[in-house]
Amino acid sequence: MRVGKVIGQLVACEIYTGMEGVPLLWVQPLDKKGKTKGKPTVMADSTRMAGPDEMVFYEGGREAALLLDPWFVPVDYAIAGIVDDFYTDPTANRKGARS
Repeated sequence: MRVGKVIGQLVACEIYTGMEGVPLLWVQPLDKKGKTKGKPTVMADSTRMAGPDEMVFYEGGREAALLLDPWFVPVDYAIAGIVDDFYTDPTANRKGARS
């Protein structure tokens, strides 16, 4: 899984069969520290709930096509979920973590 931040939404002029109702989001990939990594890309939102400025985790390739229903629609990247918390310091006190 990879992490990114939603930076915008897109509207398709034509919709491929099987992609009806699936939002297309513009996502900026992030590295392990939460810093910008690479160029933004378009992703299908399989959760149908991600919005602007939210951090998401996503898959690419065949796994991305498996996230949508029906399977194997032609997508390169798909959002698998929304990130609740993101820690870059392994020693940080995490909510719910055991001491």
